[in-house]
Amino acid sequence: MVRRPATTDILVLGYHALSPTWPAALSLPPERFEAQLRTLADRGYRGVTFTDAVAGRARGRCVAVTFDDGYRSTQELGRPILDALGWPATIFVPTAFIGRDEPLRWPGIDEWVDTEHAHELLPLSWDELRDLRAAGWEVGSHTRTHPRLTTLGDEDLAAELADAKLACERELGSCTSIAYPYGDVDARVIAATARAGYETGGGLPTGRFVRSTLAWPRIGVYHGDDDRRFRQKISRVARGVQASPVGGAVRTVARWRGRRASVR
Repeated sequence: MVRRPATTDILVLGYHALSPTWPAALSLPPERFEAQLRTLADRGYRGVTFTDAVAGRARGRCVAVTFDDGYRSTQELGRPILDALGWPATIFVPTAFIGRDEPLRWPGIDEWVDTEHAHELLPLSWDELRDLRAAGWEVGSHTRTHPRLTTLGDEDLAAELADAKLACERELGSCTSIAYPYGDVDARVIAATARAGYETGGGLPTGRFVRSTLAWPRIGVYHGDDDRRFRQKISRVARGVQASPVGGAVRTVARWRGRRASVR
C-alpha cells in the first residue's frame, strides 16, 4: 500500500446522485454539478479515473470525479456533462443491487423509498455499466450489499469484498478499485481489502497527514454545497486541514454531537 503526501494537485471528488428535484443530501442539481466541473476546467484541471489519480499515473492538475451507489442519474444526467468536457469518471457499485428494477435501499436512503422520489433510487444495469466502461469510465466495487464494513466479522467482511469483486470481474472483465460504504474503514478493513486483491480504495478524510492507495480520502460533495462552499472544499488550505489531526478532531466532535442529537 503506497503512502503519499496529504495535499497535491490531484483532486478526488465524491458524488452520489444528480437530480433537479430530489432534495436528499446525497443528490446534487445537474446544473450545479456542471458549474463545479467547469470551475475546475477553468483552473486547468483535466479529468482522470480514480485509479489513475491515486496510483500516481496522473500528472499535473487532475481531478477524479467519482460516483457511489450506481444510480441511473449518473448515466442519464452526469455522463453528458462529463462527455462535453471530454472527461472520464469512476462509478462504484454495490453489486447485489445492479440490474434490479426496484429502488436501492439501505440505512441512509431507505427513507425515500415510499416517497415521490423513489424513482431516483433505481440502479443502473450491467449493460449500462459496460457502456460506461467502453466510454473510458472506471467501474469499481462498492461492496456487495453496502454495509458498514467495520461492523462485520472477518468472514462476512471477506465475503462482501470478494463477492463484489468477482461479480464485477464476471460482468466487466476486471475490478481493482473499491469505495468503502459510508466512508467506514479502518486498518482491519484495509488489510482485508488488500487480501481480496483490490489495488485502490476510496473513503473520506480521516485526519491523517498521508494518503494511501487503499485509503484515499475523497472530497464529498453534497446537496448543500453551493459555489462558495465547493470552492472552499477544493482549496489547498481546506484539504490540508481535512488531512490533519485538527480536521479529524472536528469530525469526531461533529459525529458525537450528531449521536447526542439523535437520542434526544
